[in-house]
Amino acid sequence: MSTSRRNLLKSIAAGATIAPFSLFAAGNATANCQPPMRAWPPGVEGQRKADLGNGTFLNPIVSGDHPDPTILKDGDDYYMTFSSFYSYPGLIIWHSKDLVNWAPVGPALTTSLGVIWAVDLCKHNDRYFIYIPADPKGEGWSIYAIWADNIDGPWSEPVNLHIDGCIDPGHIVGEDGKRYLFVNGIRKIRLTDDGLATDGKLEMAYDPWRYPSDWVVENFAPEGPKLFHHNDWFYLVTAVGGTAGPVTGHMVIAARSKSIHGPWEHCPHNPLVRTQSEQEPWWSKGHATVVQGPEGDWWMVYHGYENGFRTLGRQTLLEPIEWRDDGWFYATGGDLSKPLPKPTQKALSNAGFALSDDFSQNKFGIQWSFHDPRPEEMSRVRYGNQALHLAAHGSSPANSAPLTCPVSDRSYEVEVAMQLSDTPAAEAGILLFYNHKAYVGLGFTQQELKLYQYAEELKWAGRPISNRDVRFKLTNNRNVVTYHFSFDNGKTWHLHGTRMEVSGMHHNVFGGFLSLKVALYCVGEGEVTLRDFQYRAIPETA
Repeated sequence: MSTSRRNLLKSIAAGATIAPFSLFAAGNATANCQPPMRAWPPGVEGQRKADLGNGTFLNPIVSGDHPDPTILKDGDDYYMTFSSFYSYPGLIIWHSKDLVNWAPVGPALTTSLGVIWAVDLCKHNDRYFIYIPADPKGEGWSIYAIWADNIDGPWSEPVNLHIDGCIDPGHIVGEDGKRYLFVNGIRKIRLTDDGLATDGKLEMAYDPWRYPSDWVVENFAPEGPKLFHHNDWFYLVTAVGGTAGPVTGHMVIAARSKSIHGPWEHCPHNPLVRTQSEQEPWWSKGHATVVQGPEGDWWMVYHGYENGFRTLGRQTLLEPIEWRDDGWFYATGGDLSKPLPKPTQKALSNAGFALSDDFSQNKFGIQWSFHDPRPEEMSRVRYGNQALHLAAHGSSPANSAPLTCPVSDRSYEVEVAMQLSDTPAAEAGILLFYNHKAYVGLGFTQQELKLYQYAEELKWAGRPISNRDVRFKLTNNRNVVTYHFSFDNGKTWHLHGTRMEVSGMHHNVFGGFLSLKVALYCVGEGEVTLRDFQYRAIPETA
């Protein structure tokens, strides 16, 4: 660690104010889950930005639903991707030079594999690989692989490695020069030299460290193995305790061995990372990858739920680690509600991207993905006349494949103009969508404006209309949702009489490890024409 960074850490720990972006309020969140106010500088469209502009950063480094981070250091560049679950196109790859400022490159996966969990991004012999646990038909998990000679793609079609019943792959090259995947369990299997088939049997690799029996966790669940080689040792970083459930459950543990085949020695100060109480700013912290920073020091990237905002999903966190004389690394970030020194003081990377879309580019934007689409879903989309035309799928939002857009802020506002085709059975609208059993929002037909709450249409809240053109405005202010609608493209706005509180729409209620996203849908018959989608973050106030 550099002297300047060490001094900056000491000043933060001592309570020094870091101008110009100081904390609005000191102390921990109260037990009623109201988190402390923290000051993020506004980035693109006002979205919160990790880089405070003064040599420090404030977590998360990638806000919103970006769980199970897998990170690759490739020369001076860093690449990262995340679980994409039911979203297609999926596996968006992000790029950074400094580990703090990240911007998307594009999706690596367009072929539907059903639900996708924690993947592993790696590079071997100048070729990039992503190992993907997936369940395409809902009949059981296997590990798939895609590869590319350039990180920008094109990426190959998925190859089934037939590692059945396994998730959470972690790639490593052993001391024998052979390639291995470690998976949940913690088990391992040898790969062929090209990395696209197995070359051996699945076998136990490591019996993970056990936490005390009285700790409040979800379940043991050893998963997410990530491996690296440092100073003649192989290090195995594992998640245990369950990824959701009690906020104190998820954690990061480590082990080391001189051989990829073991025996593995438990880290004597496990767990390295764990949420201790619900008063902390970040809950269920775990699933870590260790990476060397641009100045030669070391960092840990993992995910966590934001206190009071589980609706945003698991967000990506960055914490410094320190190597000590005993050959083990220690997490040194402390209270992640406070700023930390950046890995480098050089201005190297851009951050974020615009979610707004005027649909003029005749290009499917990175912000858009279908939820649980059919293979032919992209055929529903066509561009023309400064608009996106979305054909109907399903009879209601409950069996549709909505077009979703992720969000990253505690408070935000979205607008979109919609025009129904001249088909009486056409319906379209805007939602906050978790899954087919959990969504809220407004819809309309040529005859009626509809209100949906928790995946049910509230008939009493409907109102008759006679219009094919509606502009919707949806505001989510710290989990309180307000709706407006306009029949003259925003010149005159009408407030809907019902508001929603949506803080309970998350995994611990509805399952699936997902997040609450903005969604646009079209069901019935015909199509909807979408114009002028706008996203605006609402600034935090004291």
